[in-house]
Amino acid sequence: MPIKNRFAELQADITAWRRDLHENPEILFDTVRTAGVVAEKLKEFGVDSIETGVGRTGVVGVIKGKTDTSGKVIGLRADMDALPILEATGLDYASKTPGAMHACGHDGHTAMLLGAAKYLAETRNFDGTVVVIFQPAEEGGGGGREMCEDGMMDKYGIQEVYGMHNWPGVPLGQFAIRPGPFFAGTDQFEVVVQGSGGHAAKPNETIDPTVATSQLVLALQTIASRNVDPVEQIVVSVTSFETASKAFNVIPPSVTIRGTIRTLTPETKKLAEERFKAICTATCAAYGCEAEIDWRPGYPPMVNSEAQTAFAAEVAAGVAGKCDLAEITMGGEDFAYMLNERPGAYILVGNGDSAPVHTPDYNFNDEAIPAGCSWWAEIVEKRMPAA
Repeated sequence: MPIKNRFAELQADITAWRRDLHENPEILFDTVRTAGVVAEKLKEFGVDSIETGVGRTGVVGVIKGKTDTSGKVIGLRADMDALPILEATGLDYASKTPGAMHACGHDGHTAMLLGAAKYLAETRNFDGTVVVIFQPAEEGGGGGREMCEDGMMDKYGIQEVYGMHNWPGVPLGQFAIRPGPFFAGTDQFEVVVQGSGGHAAKPNETIDPTVATSQLVLALQTIASRNVDPVEQIVVSVTSFETASKAFNVIPPSVTIRGTIRTLTPETKKLAEERFKAICTATCAAYGCEAEIDWRPGYPPMVNSEAQTAFAAEVAAGVAGKCDLAEITMGGEDFAYMLNERPGAYILVGNGDSAPVHTPDYNFNDEAIPAGCSWWAEIVEKRMPAA
């Protein structure tokens, strides 16, 4: 079925909700106003039950179909948080909060799921129950993990769960998805390399951590080139290199590096951690230094379930005429925690020729709203057809 007429009628309203959220961005778990707006809208729509404070500041709404002979329960999830970025779009509805911006389109995701919730509460043309999930702290805070740890899946009896993200570069309102590993697992690290500083004219009297750390940065790339199977995906990125001295004539006593390692399977993720720690310890020891390693496990790889992905693609093709095979991305996505608990699928909806996400010039394209809302609604109506 193509885009639903009801969403064309609602587009102005949904756009207004989205732009209000865009003006008032909130970061990580501080989505207090956003959660309040969501809860108030769900109440206005006549949603059967609403719970706030799930995973700290998440919101969950329950909508029952006209019948429930199927016993099916489907979860639909949108993220609510913004990023710590200074907006540069110049829009009349640009962020009113300096240093915070909806630079990833979560305002659009939330607005589209609200639009779908309004439609589903109006029509209830399905046999079963839909649970709408509005999640905080996707951008590094692990809000999806916290909602799951609060027992959300079991409490509401969710059997399958579906998510969506806008995607610049995909044609406006078109869809793309892939089964299996889709988004990467993302781990972070900080390593302090301790040596013994001194005068730059007398390096022989020091244990130079700068030389050791320089070798370490290069050695870490052997995790990808010599330890991981070449057919597997991995990215090792050292993104920060800081010495304890800024002087020209001082060898510093310590150097700190930071970065991320991104993988697509639990096995590669485990191997990367083991090799990272071993290389840090041995390389630094070879130069007489010590490595203080702070390994910070991040989001797991996000893996789409085969059957649910095929179904999600079929629905998307019905809405937009086709659904393309998406490329693997090495970005992280904490919807992975929900997919680790229940089968489901995560899809991309085209944002057209826009600025990339996570940049000061990005803006969600409101013309994608009818397609996104229609996909949400069709997931429910086709998975749980009215009796």
